[in-house]
Amino acid sequence: MTENQIQQGHPKGLYVLFMSEMWERFCFYGMRGLLTLYLIQILLVKKDDSFLIYGAYAALIYLAPVLGGKIADAYLGYRKAVIFGAVLMFIGEIFIIAGGMEMLFWGMGFLIIGSGYFKANISSIVGKLYEDDDPRRDSGFTIFYIGINIGALLATTICVYVGETYGFHYGFGLAGFGMLLGLVFFIAGQKHFIAKALPPSEEKLKEKVFGIISTEYAIYLASLAIIPGIYFLVNHNSLVGYVLGVVGIGIIVYLMIEGVKGGKVLLHRMIAFLILCVFNVVFWALFEQAGTSLTVFANNNVNREVFGFTLTAGNTQFFNPLYIIIFGSIFSMMWIKLSAIGKNPSIPMKFGLGIVQLGLGYLVLLVGNEFVDEAFRVPLWTLGFLYMLHTTGELFISPIGLSMVTKLAPSHLSGTLMGVWFLSLAGANYLAGILATMTGGEGDGVELSAAEGLAKYVDVYSTMGYAAIGIGISIMIISPLINKLLHGIR
Repeated sequence: MTENQIQQGHPKGLYVLFMSEMWERFCFYGMRGLLTLYLIQILLVKKDDSFLIYGAYAALIYLAPVLGGKIADAYLGYRKAVIFGAVLMFIGEIFIIAGGMEMLFWGMGFLIIGSGYFKANISSIVGKLYEDDDPRRDSGFTIFYIGINIGALLATTICVYVGETYGFHYGFGLAGFGMLLGLVFFIAGQKHFIAKALPPSEEKLKEKVFGIISTEYAIYLASLAIIPGIYFLVNHNSLVGYVLGVVGIGIIVYLMIEGVKGGKVLLHRMIAFLILCVFNVVFWALFEQAGTSLTVFANNNVNREVFGFTLTAGNTQFFNPLYIIIFGSIFSMMWIKLSAIGKNPSIPMKFGLGIVQLGLGYLVLLVGNEFVDEAFRVPLWTLGFLYMLHTTGELFISPIGLSMVTKLAPSHLSGTLMGVWFLSLAGANYLAGILATMTGGEGDGVELSAAEGLAKYVDVYSTMGYAAIGIGISIMIISPLINKLLHGIR
């Protein structure tokens, strides 16, 4: 990579993908911001059950890219996979708009399969825009990550507010419109990245399956046939944990086999990757209380009035994407500056520092608890500072993790490894749903009072905080050992 190439800035394709991902995330975070409240307030689902439904849905959303990435690698290519995924997600929102538990679960099925094709593969295209030794890669992924969070900010301020204020079906409808916009941007700007997103073999896609239908359309039909199975799993969400366990074991075996085939360096990198996936689970299981217990906490025990305007409970999720937008470009430049002077922390060290910051965020509640009002509500700034520390922790992990995957993956494993990264997020979200039930649902059939609820939140969140700090420090201590397994990847 020459100095002249660096000065040219980022590839144009990055900004097309930025816009596509931004609107897809508007769809995703609109759904995320409304789901728990919709389950509790409209469908009258108990809090604990709503947390588990949310956790199962979010887990499957992140599990699906394991399949979607593999199919794109082997057959469809990234462009066709992303377009198919976007269409399915738009259809899913239409089902949800129809209302009721049954239509919600069917809509979730379409959203999950669609996300499986969209999410892993659009990230893979971003990685393909850069050469292996391009120092702009981390910066590019951080810019891409800002796009994600602009979509999330729009969703948590506009989409969620409309849903909670004027009717949930309007909020879900806006989410679907966002997905449609993302698809339009992707197709309109595909000339800037299409060479990096083509199928590995057009001839292979045209081959007939059983002499009846092309491989490409057989894949589409098979994907649709999975949706009833997704519907069943969301209905019986405890089974999702077993599915994740089986898939996780299979993935570990598969990556170890690929590592052995590829030689010592690749094997070591696969081991390091799996270790970092475990740490990724820890971070996101604690972070992803935002869509469940932290939203209910905001509804019950946070004074949401600011300058005479009262935020909805779902609106409080806006802090995270706002901070990403504020700090994202700063972090993007910071990594480049630190690399230039040889002071950029290693990937494992960044993970440890990120988890420590997450833990400190939860401990902010101990301070906010000293300023409780007569209704047992903490000030809004409590959530503001909590989410700020969670966000800075996220910037140490999430864009760096995405960039790491594209560096680690040989070309034939690019989509697969990205899918495995999202599998770790699947496990985290499922675990997050279980952890959320610890904050005090209706396990004994009795709703906690405001005072009892606040005490429970303080106890659970402070425990999470101390645990995260301990884990983060442990990672920092062993980071040199993990870094050796990466064999020069930083």
